[in-house]
Amino acid sequence: VLPHVKKAGYNAIQLMGVIEHKDYFTVGYRVTNLFAVSSRFGTPDGFKQLVDEAHGLGLLVFLDVAHSYSAADEMVGLSLFDGSNDCYFHTGKRGHHKYWGTRMFKYGDIDVLHYLLSNLKWWVSEYQIDGYQFHSLSSMMYTHNGFASFTGDLEEYCNQYVDKDALIYLILANEMLHYLHPNIITIAEDATHYPGLCEPTDEGGLGFDYYVNLSISEMWLWFLENVPDNQWSMNKIVNTLVGNRRSADKMLMYAENHNQSISGGQSFAEILFGDAKQNSVDSDDLLLRGSSLHKMIKLITFSIGGRAYLNFMGNEFGHPKRVEFPMAGNDFSLSLANRQWDLLLDEGIHNGLFSFDKDMMMLDEAQRVLSRGLPNVHHVNDATMVISYIRGPLLFIFNFHPKSIYENYIVGVEEAGEYQ
Repeated sequence: VLPHVKKAGYNAIQLMGVIEHKDYFTVGYRVTNLFAVSSRFGTPDGFKQLVDEAHGLGLLVFLDVAHSYSAADEMVGLSLFDGSNDCYFHTGKRGHHKYWGTRMFKYGDIDVLHYLLSNLKWWVSEYQIDGYQFHSLSSMMYTHNGFASFTGDLEEYCNQYVDKDALIYLILANEMLHYLHPNIITIAEDATHYPGLCEPTDEGGLGFDYYVNLSISEMWLWFLENVPDNQWSMNKIVNTLVGNRRSADKMLMYAENHNQSISGGQSFAEILFGDAKQNSVDSDDLLLRGSSLHKMIKLITFSIGGRAYLNFMGNEFGHPKRVEFPMAGNDFSLSLANRQWDLLLDEGIHNGLFSFDKDMMMLDEAQRVLSRGLPNVHHVNDATMVISYIRGPLLFIFNFHPKSIYENYIVGVEEAGEYQ
């Protein structure tokens, strides 16, 4: 897979489920041993070879790490590890995630801090990884586990439901990692947009390098599943993509992530191409329309804002099936636990999507799109379904209308001249 990632033009990989966990269908989030490479995939030496191969290709290696909760298993996990119920976790209801059946760490305990901080240090020292994405921070930062309404009001982040011990742990984690390894990259996955998430710790922030904007992929999925494409709101698209301008330069974007592709969800390609049957009279038109919309969704997400762009494996060529791991609900079948690489062998829609994705990466390589400042969005029209903005020297114009074509359409630019 690594040569494919390199060929696709990406410069980093983020690995999920590498740390030993309970079962496949939780995608590695119910961790049973934070200090073990999952034996499902091979040996510790095999993982070291994988990291070395990636580094040899110029790829950074990030790990998805779940320090926000732990598996509740008593036979293989930390629960009842010493015979008591509160060795590493809170007692009573506070020690159990309200919805997910996992145990909640007691971040104010010095032994828990030693355990978790040494774990972060160990993966970097032992396996030479380049960074972490901290999974589901909202689960640990609030006693309600993030299951509350958030409007952005400061009071929502400064009340009795905020776990100050968890915030201190995250500050310590970022300070330690960046002090010991100045080139380390830390990414926060927080659905609540906690203020100061990526601000320096000496200025009162938590110290992360990037944060993931989860609302973008949710917006695209909501549109695809619920709204005819001739009724999409251009203002909603732009407002969601640009996000909070105060933290836009720390934003990691993706059009489609693992949540849309794993266990019961649908990939965007599955939604867009699902009605296009090979024997259908208008299947070619449906495929063309779906392919065009797929490309536009990715390009505007990639180019309008943020400092980094993430893609879930297979979506770069419009994978037509979701990922589903063996579990009781599918009779422990492996039929969907794969990526259909053979789709790239034939010239066709998937090869076209892959070529387009590679061109996006080449555009960034040539023009440093992601390194540019914030875009100047100067035209958003819900009636014509046209969006136009400038980022750096580049002018982007999107026509999302499924039928209307415009001639002599006027948009503004900052500088006179010819644009392509």
